[in-house]
Amino acid sequence: MTKELNADIVVIGGGMGGVAAALGALRSGRSVIMTEEFDWLGGQMTSQAVPPDEHSWVEQFGVTRSYRQLRNGVRQYYRDHYPLTEAARAWGDLNPGAGWVSRLCAEPRVGLAVMEAMLMPYRGSGRLTVLQPYRPIAADVDGDLVRSVTVMHRDSGDRLVLSAPYVIDATELGDLLPLTGAEYVTGFEAQSDTGEPSAPATAQPDNMQAVSICFAVDHVDGDHTIDKPENYDYWRAYQPEFWGGPLLGWKGPNPRTLEITERSFTPNPDDDPLLVDADQRRSAGDSNLWTFRRIAARRNFLPGAYASDICLVNWPMIDYMDGSIIDVSEVEKARHLKAAAELSHAAFYWLQTEAPRTDGGYGFKGLRLRGDVTGTDHGLAMAPYIRESRRILPVTRIVEQDLSYSVRGEAGALNYRDSIGVGMYRIDLHPSTGGDNYVDVPSCPFEIPLGALLPQRLRNLLPAGKNIGTTHITNGCYRLHPVEWNIGEVAGLLSAWCLERGLTPHQVQADDGHLADFQAHLHHQGIEIRWPDVRGY
Repeated sequence: MTKELNADIVVIGGGMGGVAAALGALRSGRSVIMTEEFDWLGGQMTSQAVPPDEHSWVEQFGVTRSYRQLRNGVRQYYRDHYPLTEAARAWGDLNPGAGWVSRLCAEPRVGLAVMEAMLMPYRGSGRLTVLQPYRPIAADVDGDLVRSVTVMHRDSGDRLVLSAPYVIDATELGDLLPLTGAEYVTGFEAQSDTGEPSAPATAQPDNMQAVSICFAVDHVDGDHTIDKPENYDYWRAYQPEFWGGPLLGWKGPNPRTLEITERSFTPNPDDDPLLVDADQRRSAGDSNLWTFRRIAARRNFLPGAYASDICLVNWPMIDYMDGSIIDVSEVEKARHLKAAAELSHAAFYWLQTEAPRTDGGYGFKGLRLRGDVTGTDHGLAMAPYIRESRRILPVTRIVEQDLSYSVRGEAGALNYRDSIGVGMYRIDLHPSTGGDNYVDVPSCPFEIPLGALLPQRLRNLLPAGKNIGTTHITNGCYRLHPVEWNIGEVAGLLSAWCLERGLTPHQVQADDGHLADFQAHLHHQGIEIRWPDVRGY
């Protein structure tokens, strides 16, 4: 007989949005069951191993209080447990990896440790139950209400039925949307539908942003060359028509200009970490791929502590464009994920054996895969980096012209009456499964409308990540770490708010009085819903 568990709120998916949703509900006094299909909570920041993509004002404003606690917690963890130099220890805005992509590049296990610590009191009190590794396989729906979700253990196949008055979909791919019969969309919408300047003439539901399976490397003495990966010759010859050369190479399109540019790769440059200024307004930071997403800068630590920097590879050459993993059979999904892993291993082997060096030679034999850093035996990240999900058909759809800098200019992004958070990132779309090049255009600091979290029909299902009511285009700037956290946190707070007051989320959004009360509650919870006067970039 299948065991049944119940709580006030069930959160399916333990990534950034899921953890934030659980925390929001738990702080509100509610009981929560949270599931996660991988061995680590934290999603983008941990199992996917991607340092946080954040806006230029992140140290001052524009994130929620609890997200700032997460960031501060990561820095404090290094101060408490790592052999930092005195200069690094005194660095208020410590960037452990001194990567140019983010002001907080760190090893994924540290983000995991801090998130686990944030959740620990609620585990101890018994109000939080975390089920790992479980994934959703079915849902029981009664009209417009989700009654329960059935989850299955990844390894044993054991099943559990989870029920709650509110269900939050914090999965990376919006897995609950088809299971619950929610109305949703995938891929590109048509320009005739959205009016977006960057949208195609016709809808392309199977055209998704590439997934990537990231990996960490260091560079030490000796020859650490791996065996030639399966299908290496296929990937060595792979060349998208817009790439300007083989995918495995230093040349590729500049995301912002689409001009073919050549990047460099210099393991362990003797740079000063304190001089790294990760500011996306000034530079994308990817000219030297070693320092681009570096997650451990050896000069931040006492001499001898680290034999090498650690570099996180999330580069254009590992973007997998050969097919989508959404709304395909489990066999097809597994085939694509296996091929994406083959591409990542091929990229690493190319780096070791064929990558051109500045001294005229080829290959960096001292490179090592650091699966110990990413928590795997195979050496790659534990989970694929997901840039795009199924998306609900919402009460309020966020479209490009709401926030595009080229459309809105100095007027700034649209102000939503029902704003429940803020975010900022360029509209950043990676090459797609349909053969499209980058779309990377300026945006304005934007708001998150509550209506984008509300399915048109279902009354007790809330999205908590990339599955909100964006479009393919606007997902490009709403998909990043702090925005996903904000969305999830509000989903948890809203569920608890509605339980306490006997309201539905749709009633809160539609009624000015209820909305004002909830927005005031968000303010007290440390969630900013309006931007100060700052410029887009």
